[in-house]
Amino acid sequence: MKYGTVLAVADPRPIPELAQAAEDAGWDAVFLADPVWGVAPWVTLAACASVTERIRLGTMLTPPSAWRPWKLAAEVATLDNLSEGRAILSVGLGATDAGFDNVGEETDRRVRAQLLDEGLDVITGLWSGRPFGYEGRHYTVTPIDFPPPPPPVQQPRVPIWCVGAWGYRKSMDRALRYDGLLPNVPSDGGMRTATLDEVEEMAALIRERKGGEPYELIIEGVSPGDDRIKAAEHVAPWADAGATWWVESQWDGFGTDEGLAQLRARVDAGPPRP
Repeated sequence: MKYGTVLAVADPRPIPELAQAAEDAGWDAVFLADPVWGVAPWVTLAACASVTERIRLGTMLTPPSAWRPWKLAAEVATLDNLSEGRAILSVGLGATDAGFDNVGEETDRRVRAQLLDEGLDVITGLWSGRPFGYEGRHYTVTPIDFPPPPPPVQQPRVPIWCVGAWGYRKSMDRALRYDGLLPNVPSDGGMRTATLDEVEEMAALIRERKGGEPYELIIEGVSPGDDRIKAAEHVAPWADAGATWWVESQWDGFGTDEGLAQLRARVDAGPPRP
């Protein structure tokens, strides 16, 4: 299992230092939110790339419907080149209560799903490094004449982790087309965290559908930061169930000095590795 942590900070200035501390403490990745209005993640992650050497850098998570796909493709590919192949792109429909209405972004779930599918088609097509054209319901691309930027370092693409709604075939099929599953379980009109039994079922489905192809199953949660043994014991059952990544997601205190201090302490304590 690998271990990442979300750097839930409303101010970009401490984030590169936190990323450096996370690398020193043994974390495998750091992730930033990608809000409709807030800290620009790819700019900030580029700053993180400049002060780190090993740790992976990504979002948790990006709603492509709120981006022009060619702009998102450029941002992620640029980070992958600047970091020498350390970018991760996590995608999903996004939470519409996080400002979508305020700025006029699409809120209809079905349309956002269409924009997600087409956006990923465009992004991966542009990353090929060859002239690319596309004709979809929402996006049209004709091959661009001027010299393209370099493709991502990682091939065949920057890893794409995709939210999958357990029990919903289209959503799961989308996630399984890419490189990692961020599982959600529909419940009472919303979403809940998967249980261990459900993660075991997801891991079995991944083995069936992907065979020996590398594929990630990502679990988000909070482990005790003041006791490494208890933290490892908390996470171990998820690894046993088939999860390949644990992402520490400590959102409490977002935007406060107290929350920043708690995040620093959790980062410095290191990952919940056995």
